[in-house]
Amino acid sequence: MTKTTIKGVLKTWKEDRGFGFIVPDGGGKDIFIHISALKGTSRRPITGDVIHYQVAKDNRGKYKAVNAQIEGVALLPDEANSNAAGKTKLIVTVILVLAVIAAVIAFQIS
Repeated sequence: MTKTTIKGVLKTWKEDRGFGFIVPDGGGKDIFIHISALKGTSRRPITGDVIHYQVAKDNRGKYKAVNAQIEGVALLPDEANSNAAGKTKLIVTVILVLAVIAAVIAFQIS
């Protein structure tokens, strides 16, 4: 599918399930949107939001919104940097836990 950005209005949103449907401005069938398509937005969507999105096919051949943004809603700071920082913290934590386990084993052996 094309990587053209499309504009539409969020017709329905099921907060408890994290998905809804967008009515495209140009008409046509409603487009499914999952919360994962809105990565980096500073708030969750609500019915009536204007959504800018691209369209892709899911693994069952159905169309869905991807790379979506809510018009007028700020994006969070660079998500890639925060993900890298989170991964670094995880690695350091795992190394520390392994070091503690090794120390306990060494203490029990001696």
